[in-house]
Amino acid sequence: MTTLNHTGVSHTVFHLLGIPGLEDQHMWISIPFISYVTALLGNSLLIFIILTKRSLHEPMYLFLCMLATTDLVLSTCIVPQALALFWFQAGEISLDRCITQVFFLTSTFMSESGILLVMAFDRYIAICYPLRYTTILTHTLIERIGLFIFLRSFTTVFPATFLLKRLTFCKSNKLPNTACKYIVLAKISCDDIRVNIWYGFFVLMSTLVLDVLLIFISYVLILHAVFHMPSQEARHKAFNTCGSHGCVIILFYGPGIFSVLTQRFGRHIALYVHVLLANVHVLIPPMLNPIIYGINTKQVQDQVVHMFFPKQK
Repeated sequence: MTTLNHTGVSHTVFHLLGIPGLEDQHMWISIPFISYVTALLGNSLLIFIILTKRSLHEPMYLFLCMLATTDLVLSTCIVPQALALFWFQAGEISLDRCITQVFFLTSTFMSESGILLVMAFDRYIAICYPLRYTTILTHTLIERIGLFIFLRSFTTVFPATFLLKRLTFCKSNKLPNTACKYIVLAKISCDDIRVNIWYGFFVLMSTLVLDVLLIFISYVLILHAVFHMPSQEARHKAFNTCGSHGCVIILFYGPGIFSVLTQRFGRHIALYVHVLLANVHVLIPPMLNPIIYGINTKQVQDQVVHMFFPKQK
């Protein structure tokens, strides 16, 4: 479907192509996407346990509950639609729905980045100021932090929806991806998109890059404190408390950084590689995060065992 405006024809319905160049392999490619069920069950279980067990109403677990919630939203933004595309060739999507997906996908991604930052801050307080941990990170402060993360994501991404709405999409209505992405949608416009590009760059630098920098500084301070601890047992305990969070950080930022580098410098890399990397970015972390915290966090382990095997001590 198209509409007419002062510049001519503008598409209002688009067609997602999935993994470009591998359309005949979509059925096989869909198999890893079924891990969405693991992400759905694992994160839902984690949220339920933390909210229902008062012993887990501590800052670390409340932040973990926020992380699990964003993981659920992040994977739900893409995976169900990707599976419908792979299995039923249901790739048609309206412009309004496409822009809505861009908003939720981008804002949730930024929220998760913000949560990982405050979790790094949480580990810094726990290790460097253990006696003041609960007095610094009160429930009121945690609520304000959660609200700030949400508002930061909303206020930075919301203007981007208007920047997309102003564009005229007269080049093509084919999107070589499994979901609507901000820059993918902007690139098929026949208007000048320099404002879109610069705003996207501003958002990237003021949120994700800043978060990574602050997380790095937090861990430098944490490591400095750990290596100055008097006993080996204390150092081991400190490393153990940071291990889960470190793994989650690598899972979240690693594929994203690699994807950005391939898009920037890998001009000769096939388009399907870029799309697959982008999908790995929203598929693997939500699936593995609850497993990582379930394995490395004894309190979560105990609650899961008690839930499924109530007679065992």
